[in-house]
Amino acid sequence: MTYRLGVDVGGTFTDLLMIDEGSGLTLRTKVLSTPEDPSIAVIEGAKKLCEQAQVSPSEIRQFLHGTTVATNAMLEGKGARVGLVVTEGHRQVLQIARSFVPGGLAGWIIWPKPEPMAALECTIEAKERMDANGETVRPLDRDALVESLEVFKREKVEAITICLMNSYVSDAHERQVAEVCSEVYPDLPVSVSAHILPEMYEYERALTTVANSAVRPIVSGYVANLRSQLKSWGMDGKLNLLRSDGGLMSADKAEQAPVNLLMSGPAGGVAGALWVAKNSGHESILTIDMGGTSTDVALIENGQPRLRRETTVGDLTVRASSLDIRTVGAGGGSIAHVPELTRALRVGPASAGAVPGPAAYGKGGDQPTVTDANVVLGYLPESLLGGEMSLDRKGAETAVQSIADGLDIGLMEAAAGIIDIVNENMVGALRLVSVQQGYDPRDFALMGFGGAGPLHANALGRLMGSWPVIIPPSPGVLCAYGDATTRMRIENARSYNQRFDRSNDAELVEILAAMGKQAALDLEEEGVPMEDQEIQFEADVRYVGQGFEVPLPILFEDFKAGIGLGKLEKTFDEEHKKLFTFIMEVPHELVNLRAVALGKPADVAAVKIEAGNGNPSAAKLRDHTLFMDGHEQDAVIYERSKLRAGDKIVGPAIFVEMDSTTLVLSGHVAEIDRMGNVLITPA
Repeated sequence: MTYRLGVDVGGTFTDLLMIDEGSGLTLRTKVLSTPEDPSIAVIEGAKKLCEQAQVSPSEIRQFLHGTTVATNAMLEGKGARVGLVVTEGHRQVLQIARSFVPGGLAGWIIWPKPEPMAALECTIEAKERMDANGETVRPLDRDALVESLEVFKREKVEAITICLMNSYVSDAHERQVAEVCSEVYPDLPVSVSAHILPEMYEYERALTTVANSAVRPIVSGYVANLRSQLKSWGMDGKLNLLRSDGGLMSADKAEQAPVNLLMSGPAGGVAGALWVAKNSGHESILTIDMGGTSTDVALIENGQPRLRRETTVGDLTVRASSLDIRTVGAGGGSIAHVPELTRALRVGPASAGAVPGPAAYGKGGDQPTVTDANVVLGYLPESLLGGEMSLDRKGAETAVQSIADGLDIGLMEAAAGIIDIVNENMVGALRLVSVQQGYDPRDFALMGFGGAGPLHANALGRLMGSWPVIIPPSPGVLCAYGDATTRMRIENARSYNQRFDRSNDAELVEILAAMGKQAALDLEEEGVPMEDQEIQFEADVRYVGQGFEVPLPILFEDFKAGIGLGKLEKTFDEEHKKLFTFIMEVPHELVNLRAVALGKPADVAAVKIEAGNGNPSAAKLRDHTLFMDGHEQDAVIYERSKLRAGDKIVGPAIFVEMDSTTLVLSGHVAEIDRMGNVLITPA
């Protein structure tokens, strides 16, 4: 037998899920994350899971990994010191940047401008120039470049970025500069902008490539260490990492272009949600992935997640495709506090993390968290991880009491207030991906997963008007499921700055065909044969004179039939009206084209559960009391694994399983479908 092992590293827990490729049966576990070295928890968890399942590491055909190593390096400012090589006369490209200031109209007064990722003293100029058609205007002066490169030694540069004017048209000069850099500094990684982002706009191209260089030594070290440990353990299967856009890339590609991993961790949850949606018959869903540190939300429409042409991490925004995921500092470990100045309850974004964790974990934490509030209210039973981890209710009550004292209210009211506020924080994020993108959340189901998502999903569904609320099987490890079931993906991009009325379908057919062929060849090098590939195309479109573009899918067959541009113009107008409520009577313009090569989807069978008679009594563990809607109520705790298809449970109720706990509110009813999903609707 062969297996696929999906691993997702979170701020508090590392989730692992193994899938038998023949039967589709799954085995799962969670271990506490090891922030000092994430690979420790990854390897320990993998060994633990294989021992439990009596599976040899040699039987693991694919090791699929969503990682936050690149993300954390950016957020914590631990990237490498980057040296930047630019065309002579453009040394301040990162300092000038774009004139965008976040926040309100007075934001420029109080906004602290981030420091450029490549310092001015680490930026040198190459004497060369290429025109907009890719023709050499001034050949590279190699001797002058060698002399200028001495600066990098003095500045203790750890990685090199090359970004020359117009290199997106031709990479000839950048390749020459890369050769010189490798000769002078053979031990430093060199990132070339024409290979990382072959698109116009030199600032975005420079920033994206510098970001790639900044995380490259860290990611390379992590991947090399993980590969070595897996090999020592006896695993000979392929190691693939999850990209920000939900596809997979090889470990070798990840080491070269880690900028594509900045949203790797959150992308796993959306990939897993896609798998569940496909098998449950709900194609339009809002997803909420709530872990111990943060919550990630996304929107899936008709089986397709929204893609963005930008990835944002903290103050950094780079041009790299990613799923449209918004993150808010709201998790099970989010700390509640009452500021002295306002005396108003706040929750997050600071988190107790894995160490020391919430007070209820009994590991030294004493600050009140969302998890502690859930314990106090009775929403979380006495233990987690299938009984492996006991919860300290007294410790949780002591922590939450500090909030009650600060607000001069009762213990239960304080705990309920913490839950209400963290729910509102998550609703704000959900509005960003739905209402502010032109979507009505009432047209979508809501899927809750992650370790804490099923506890809050019912309340969020009620606030958003999104029904049914779906809790998939093994919700706490759904990100790992997404890692294990997604497919390989490679992009081939190029700029094509042309008005619609000055272009034609025949010309685009020729360009798209060449781009698709190159993307297919690149994916074939990754080990995916041509016959197992699917080629898709995208275009960035705008009105002439606009300063931004809207990415849209396009069909190669439409351009072959001569209707591509006309159809694209109509599609763009519809999307623009949905996003911004208006259409402009001006010409349309193509900006960038992309060919996307996708590997074969995972051949993993969806497992159906046994049908029941609608009576869940066989799954009942015990009666329970909890605090809900302002008073104590009677509830029932069920063992989720014993629930059968067709069973109906009236809230309030709690479903417990190894990796998560689901809460059904009073006034709501839960039904189990054939795939084992919990579907919650108003009673």
